[in-house]
Amino acid sequence: MSQFSNVSVVKKANIYFNGKVVSRTVLFPDGSKKTLGIMQPGEYEFSTGAAEEMDILAGDLEWRVKGEKEWKKASAGQTFNVPAHSTFLMRMETVVDYCCSYLP
Repeated sequence: MSQFSNVSVVKKANIYFNGKVVSRTVLFPDGSKKTLGIMQPGEYEFSTGAAEEMDILAGDLEWRVKGEKEWKKASAGQTFNVPAHSTFLMRMETVVDYCCSYLP
């Protein structure tokens, strides 16, 4: 899906890591939400409440759940899932455009 219809967008941006990661929250009529964002090159650590599905729209990154040893790769057109109540690490050498879906 290349666009979302009949949604609301929260005006205030989510800004992390001194502006190196920025996203906007998109709210759907069914109560679900997603964030659309850009990550600048770097290494980042995030914690989750809900399970998350990360769709990589452009760029390449490596990721792993904290405590795991193996880094996994994700590139444009790929998706990966992060468990609820976990911490995950991401690192990238290029700008990454992403869509994060918060799963029930």
